[in-house]
Amino acid sequence: MVWSLLASGVLALHLAFIAFAIGAGLLVIRWPRVAWAHVPALAWAALIEFAGGICPLTPLEVWLLRRAGESGYSGGFIEHYLTAIVYPDGLTRAHQVALGTAVLAVNALVYWRVLARRN
Repeated sequence: MVWSLLASGVLALHLAFIAFAIGAGLLVIRWPRVAWAHVPALAWAALIEFAGGICPLTPLEVWLLRRAGESGYSGGFIEHYLTAIVYPDGLTRAHQVALGTAVLAVNALVYWRVLARRN
């Protein structure tokens, strides 16, 4: 039970990180100091996508699930409803590059707007 809860916590943290990396640029419009946390998170997320790597949270989550005696992502709410967002079926290298490019492009527009407002 504890291992399963820890795995769910890691998945929730993973989803929160993804949401932050993708969308926190919008927070920078209101609170520019958020950029100090957002830029490194955005860079890490893009690097993982462009390099075709996996986030270290993924193997940690899998290890915790195995410790819990589970083999996959069935069971709790987070696993059932949100895992496909983090680990979609059919994710290809081209999809990863496209995702990384899209995240960078959207956030570049946001940061451009923030910088334009400051001048």
